[in-house]
Amino acid sequence: MIPKYRNLFNAQFTEEKYQALLNDIITTYNYTPKFKIAETPVFIPKLLKERLLVACEDIMKVINKPNFKELTQGAFFDKQQMVPNEDAHSKFIQLDFGICLDKDNHLEPKLIELQGFPSLYFFQELLGRMYRKHYDGIPDTFSQHLNGLTTHQYIELLREEIVGNTNPKQVVLLEIEPEKQATAIDFIATEKMLGIKVLCITNLKKKGKNLFYLDDEGKEIKVLKIYNRIIFDELNQRTDLKCEFNFKDEVDIEWIGHPNWFFRISKFTMPLLHGNYVPKSYYLDKLKVIPNDLENFVLKPLYSFAGSGVQIHVTREMIDAITDKSNYLLQEKVAYAPIIKTMDVPAKCEIRMMLLHNSKTNQTQIVSNLMRLSKGEMVGVKYNKDKTWVGGSTAFFEP
Repeated sequence: MIPKYRNLFNAQFTEEKYQALLNDIITTYNYTPKFKIAETPVFIPKLLKERLLVACEDIMKVINKPNFKELTQGAFFDKQQMVPNEDAHSKFIQLDFGICLDKDNHLEPKLIELQGFPSLYFFQELLGRMYRKHYDGIPDTFSQHLNGLTTHQYIELLREEIVGNTNPKQVVLLEIEPEKQATAIDFIATEKMLGIKVLCITNLKKKGKNLFYLDDEGKEIKVLKIYNRIIFDELNQRTDLKCEFNFKDEVDIEWIGHPNWFFRISKFTMPLLHGNYVPKSYYLDKLKVIPNDLENFVLKPLYSFAGSGVQIHVTREMIDAITDKSNYLLQEKVAYAPIIKTMDVPAKCEIRMMLLHNSKTNQTQIVSNLMRLSKGEMVGVKYNKDKTWVGGSTAFFEP
């Protein structure tokens, strides 16, 4: 997006350098990521950085409202899903923006969706290091961390918020069959950086209100904190799992990322938000008149992940066929701009602003980012098969 640095990067790019970067990532943890890593990072100019800051601030004003929990009680389509001991703030928030062009042809972000759930906080740090290592010309003054955090400060902030003063052995990253997840590389990086245990929910033992797991020596380790990476959609679908622990159980643990925020800060939140960088969004069951220009909208199920069930070519017949309209959102379509110059056609991009609630300052701050590059109709893998210069990346912000 910054022509000087884009042209410099493209001029030095070779397939050999890219393969060396991939091999370095693989050998770091002796693991091959299950998703496509983009050939290039993205360079974010000042104007777009400033607009992203404003967009995040506007959204956080709503999330920080004293009555936000009251406003989002309807996010729980099944009240039985509410987990006890909810905290006052979502530890993790992800805000996904498509990068577009305004009427004056300047870059602007448009919110796609949001989630009160962790993202690839540790893998993104590794990816940023690898881009710098294998390519020249990324200025030292440019940072993945919009607010100027150093890499050391970033890791230590995560350590403080996830582990704190707790023995790392008593903190678990909880998932469903973590080794089979597409994001497993992030779990491995987290384990290496923090010294915590990556654990499948089926290996969590329950005695009264206490949770345990068996370490490599077969010794029982009491769990004090759960860094939750389980997505409810998958947990509900996995009826084959044999678990001693149910999320609804009253247990003596601290949630690092309480599960209820997965619902409160989600697609359900979109109609509550307003501003220059938020597309119009409507609960389908509360929409009195269906817009005539449905070609300018997308239809999204409220409770899905990784883009599943999203319809980008909406028709009135499609809407009429939906029996449970309370589970759907009609959202103004966002026109991603093809702005990343590549070796063939330009790529479109989406940026995830990764936020963390700092318990010392009692503020939610932007700490990192994740980029997705695409040349298809949507960002997902199935729309970008056999394409180059697409996939997961990171942004470096102009100071």
